[in-house]
Amino acid sequence: MINEEEIFGIVERFVFQNEETGFSVLLLKTKEKLLVTVTGSFVNIHEGQEIYLKGSWAYNPKFGKQFQVTSYYSQLPNNISGLKKYLGSGLIKGIGKVYAEKIVDHFGKNTLIIIDTQPHRLAEVEGIGQKRVEQIAQSWADQKYIAEIMIFLQDKGVTATYATKIYKKYKENSIALLTEDPYRLIYDIWGIGFKTADMIAQKLGFELASVKRVKAGILFQLHEATKQGHLYQELSNLKNSVFHLLELSADMHAPQMKFALHQLHDEQKIKLITYHDEHFITTSQFYFAEKNLANKLQALLEYPTSRDFDIKKLYDMLQEHQHIQLNDQQQQGIMAAFQSKISIITGGPGTGKTTLIKALLSLLEREKLNYKLAAPTGRAAKRMMEGTGRQATTVHRLLEVDPVTMQFTYNDHNALTLDFLIIDEASMIDTFLALAIIKEMPLPAHIVFIGDIHQLPSVGPGNFLHDLIKSGKIATTMLAHIFRQAQNSMIITNAHLINQGKMPSTDLPDCKKDFYFIKEESPENIMNYITAIFKEKLPTYNISPAQTIVLSPMNKGAAGTQQLNHDLQKLLNPTQQHFLVHAGTTFKLHDRVMQIKNNYDKKVFNGDIGTIQTIDTQEKIMTILFDYTTAIYTFEELNELTLAYALTIHKSQGSEYDAVIIPVFMQHFTLLQRNLLYTAITRAKKLCFFIGQTKAIAMAVKNNKTTERLSFLVPFLTENIVCR
Repeated sequence: MINEEEIFGIVERFVFQNEETGFSVLLLKTKEKLLVTVTGSFVNIHEGQEIYLKGSWAYNPKFGKQFQVTSYYSQLPNNISGLKKYLGSGLIKGIGKVYAEKIVDHFGKNTLIIIDTQPHRLAEVEGIGQKRVEQIAQSWADQKYIAEIMIFLQDKGVTATYATKIYKKYKENSIALLTEDPYRLIYDIWGIGFKTADMIAQKLGFELASVKRVKAGILFQLHEATKQGHLYQELSNLKNSVFHLLELSADMHAPQMKFALHQLHDEQKIKLITYHDEHFITTSQFYFAEKNLANKLQALLEYPTSRDFDIKKLYDMLQEHQHIQLNDQQQQGIMAAFQSKISIITGGPGTGKTTLIKALLSLLEREKLNYKLAAPTGRAAKRMMEGTGRQATTVHRLLEVDPVTMQFTYNDHNALTLDFLIIDEASMIDTFLALAIIKEMPLPAHIVFIGDIHQLPSVGPGNFLHDLIKSGKIATTMLAHIFRQAQNSMIITNAHLINQGKMPSTDLPDCKKDFYFIKEESPENIMNYITAIFKEKLPTYNISPAQTIVLSPMNKGAAGTQQLNHDLQKLLNPTQQHFLVHAGTTFKLHDRVMQIKNNYDKKVFNGDIGTIQTIDTQEKIMTILFDYTTAIYTFEELNELTLAYALTIHKSQGSEYDAVIIPVFMQHFTLLQRNLLYTAITRAKKLCFFIGQTKAIAMAVKNNKTTERLSFLVPFLTENIVCR
């Protein structure tokens, strides 16, 4: 057994610090004035602090003698140099190294007492105004609470970053609320999952088979199912998944499960639907969202239109537009938009959706009708604007979010002012966004959904566009004809071949050379080809790296987005003096990044892509330019971002790039489906590369089986279903 020793000293500086895990390498100045290298996990420790350490000495072949810490406690500095270093460490917002010197020179050893009990006196220091005094006082108070929370959470395995987020959410009630119900963290603190919350619960004394834990497991599994698109779970499958999650026996703990389900139902947190002799469970939130969506759609369909349109006159006007050549399907889609309150127009690339929209808008303008254009993502809205020459916006910005209530400003009590709403890329719309859209529609207005049903379904739950068509309640126009100008593109021709279950080809007569397939058996070699494409191929097509994307079926593996983003950053943005490291990801100036959750305060939404414009390494703040806004991120918010040189194919929906590079290997076999390849290839405008195994592409092309998403929108629209 290794004998533990104790050492004491002042933190001189950090050599390395992982702010996510707390692991650090620091230099400690002992009372003998020796500099000692210390390694261990620390929370809320800053330069200048006095610290008592327990641990043992070890020898690292690369770094020499080190003190490895097993436990520690710290106290605030009480000497002048320690105070200056402590306050100058960036701990307190509003105090940098310059103001730390001034404040300590003015107040001496009483500095921390003044900040804590008489912060108004900071105005005595030259250059510190009232606004900075308030900032310092608030930051000092926050740090005290955060320190208390960190001490509480330290032995429960919660990192410093999450402790800060917990304080921001719950403030001084943090410890009380967590002690009462730690499972609330799953839904209140983005990034904390069930395992972390459950670990805290068990360390707080929650029994493994407690009803409270089983209830938390049920609700968690219902929310987890939405990641696969399901709004409901079949009852027996739900029970089995909860038992597995909680590591409980189905035989021994069936009574707790039954009691937990009954209690959740009595508390009106879950709903039960019996359909075709099967039982399905969902949360009350999910049930009412889908049920209300069906009711609102029905009300919109039944309500009289704002104007009695003369369809023959509109058709004759359409024929006058000889400069816009429309086939019968396109004309049918335009007429359906006037004849039906809700209509759908769907078709693949090259089938004339944009031409149809332009002709429809021309008629709306001639009739002096008020319309708006929207799409689910910023890039899709931008494409819509470029294609039509009219203003378009994202759905979120159209509905306007009130950051105070976190609700959309426009809803069924405050409808938009319009006659027609036209939404592109409607295959991306999930149940919750669909409800928000339908709620803000004035009842006399018309809505037109435009999209491609052969693409991947929405990332969020439900299968809205597909279900509307399947219900038979909505006027639907299928555009199937590929226009001649699109037929000479190998990208478009191959997209349709894939959709028909046929292998893409690099040898198509009368087609321009805009599609390549590079055979490679090993995913580890992928970057060799990608590097050659960026350095040699793109310049010959006059395509910039900024207009090029790598799309992978999945996140993990040698050809997954995580590894590719790391490699592409080194290739495309190799040297930057200004950067921040968060949870193993280095964010550099000019990096392309993507938001991965909705942030209503910043008005930045899941899937939005931007570029890092500024980085303040001292304050640990970044500014990012998105398509529609500029947003500032603190260090704690960086887990809302990921590098975006490479994206999953799911995340690329709604976007188009001049060049697209798609790795396809058998290591992706669990995700290889026809609609995945089809979605990927249709992101390319000018150039597309498939890199990988012929076998993997063949598997994807043949696999047209998609997982049926458990939702009840179609039955809600067509049948009378009883829920209890």
